[in-house]
Amino acid sequence: MNKKELQAEIMRLKKEKDICILAHAYQDHELWEVADYMGDSYGLSLQAEEAPQKNVIMCGVRFMAETVKTLAPEKRVFLANASAGCPMADQLTREDVLKLKEKYPDHTVCAYINTTADLKRAVDVIVTSSSAIKIIGNMPDDKILFVPDPNLGGWIAEQMPEKEFVFSGEGCPSHRKITADDVKKARELHPDAEILVHPECMAEVTKIVDFAGSTTGIMKYAKESEKTEFVIGTENSIVDHLKIECPEKNFYPLSPKCVCDDMRITTLEDVYGCIMGTSGEEIFLSPQEIEESRKPIDRMIELGG
Repeated sequence: MNKKELQAEIMRLKKEKDICILAHAYQDHELWEVADYMGDSYGLSLQAEEAPQKNVIMCGVRFMAETVKTLAPEKRVFLANASAGCPMADQLTREDVLKLKEKYPDHTVCAYINTTADLKRAVDVIVTSSSAIKIIGNMPDDKILFVPDPNLGGWIAEQMPEKEFVFSGEGCPSHRKITADDVKKARELHPDAEILVHPECMAEVTKIVDFAGSTTGIMKYAKESEKTEFVIGTENSIVDHLKIECPEKNFYPLSPKCVCDDMRITTLEDVYGCIMGTSGEEIFLSPQEIEESRKPIDRMIELGG
């Protein structure tokens, strides 16, 4: 089958087999075209929870599929490509966090949603890049232990000096490849463009650009702005998506190195194979794992309103 035929067959089969397909924003556009919902990991999980289908296929990475299973435990959840992991999510384990809690007993443990379900069991609250300022701002606690992204954590800390932060973890290896020199070169090459980056970038980058925000925030900003030129500092698939969705505007990658191989590994063939039962992996979490990993997510929802 060629691409269009494969997409048509996936569309037919997902209706026949009662499947909801989720595609993270960093997936290729051809996967967006067969998905029921596109967005960030948390938004996709909420969509899965509300979707009428009994089966869910996640086109993303493992921690995202785990989050879907946590929020929709009654559904069968599949990861389209079983090899799709997240280096940042694997940087710290639940045991690491428990040791950190012993070292910083008076700190509230806040974890980025880009973490495993097992690690979430040991933390107090989860945040996303779009909700972090609001969530932590609404917390009465003034001492925060933030894992596993010190770049996102530092960006949050800059905006709330009234709180004390401790960080652990190394952050996103793809976003760490973007440098201040990349910003300088982009200013020279595209002097009329605004530079929009993700707060997973290093502080040397986020402090000198026009906008820092979540993936969905970057896309919303670019779509709604009266400007017509943008340099995008996040996973480079977003440049491709914006070019398709806003053909009247110009978009350029801030760094050709900002590519997440784990995100790009999923293909239409993987989705088809997952539907047919020849590839992919079903996600299983025990009732205890679901209960304990959901608590910090519920706390996020409570604080976020």
